[in-house]
Amino acid sequence: MEPIREGATGAAVEDIQERLCRVGYAMDEAERAKGAFGRSTATAVARFRLDHGLSLGEAVDTATWSVLVDECYQLGDRTLYLRLPNFHGNDVRQLQERLNVLGFSCGAPDGVYGVHTEAAVKLFQESIGALADGMAFQDTFDAIERLRHVWAGKPADGPHPQGSMGFARAASVLEDAGIAITADDPISRNVAGRIWNLAHATVEDCALELVDSPSDAGAGTRALIVLSTEPLPDGVASGVGNVALDDIDTLALRLRTALQSSATRPRAIRVELPVGASAFTISDAQTFAVLLLDAICSAFDRLEL
Repeated sequence: MEPIREGATGAAVEDIQERLCRVGYAMDEAERAKGAFGRSTATAVARFRLDHGLSLGEAVDTATWSVLVDECYQLGDRTLYLRLPNFHGNDVRQLQERLNVLGFSCGAPDGVYGVHTEAAVKLFQESIGALADGMAFQDTFDAIERLRHVWAGKPADGPHPQGSMGFARAASVLEDAGIAITADDPISRNVAGRIWNLAHATVEDCALELVDSPSDAGAGTRALIVLSTEPLPDGVASGVGNVALDDIDTLALRLRTALQSSATRPRAIRVELPVGASAFTISDAQTFAVLLLDAICSAFDRLEL
């Protein structure tokens, strides 16, 4: 495109001014009313170029226009998915920032919908029981928006390690959270039993239930955790959030996100244990139990269900 500079008028100038205002750059109102590229518009363009690492100047050239368009996208304006060339823009950056805070790491938010962002979207979709196809469209955006109280105002660089909890806070969760835990195969039942033992050894009045099946959960159950060693089938929306026990630093955040996104009553999530082809030992079961109990306590701490 031919650079648009001071002295120009018309629809293109009006579009530039509207976009600059949308991303926070002020201009003279009389200039805007006339659709004239005057001194204040040139100053706004120069500041925009400086703020976004472009070469110094006061004209809108092809590179400046491309960045300006990108910066005007808001999350939900378009469906995002992995393609070549990659989607890029402010909406992608917003998606990355929010997923990072929720525990689904995209890496440093760079505004480019690449393979790491697609992987994070799939994990988030799986955690809320949706079809994990890596395509971020309105259902995905709505689910993220419902978690605004979790991600709003939080640093988005990630990862966000949870760290261990103090005894008093963990005890409060185990006494009051109304958690039931079950499993659907022998290995995961072994881990579930160990979690129950650890929880009841931690506090005298532990209310965590161990049940044979989801239907056996008591009337006071507010959250049901189902352990499994089986991966979800590809291309299937389970309706129940699924969280893999893989990234320990973000496990509690992902559990919390899945719980808050659950539409079932009681709220339910499925935790997938990473059992490979090698022999599964008692030590493995105990390690999983310790990691999961700590993550459960962190996830439920001050959580309103």
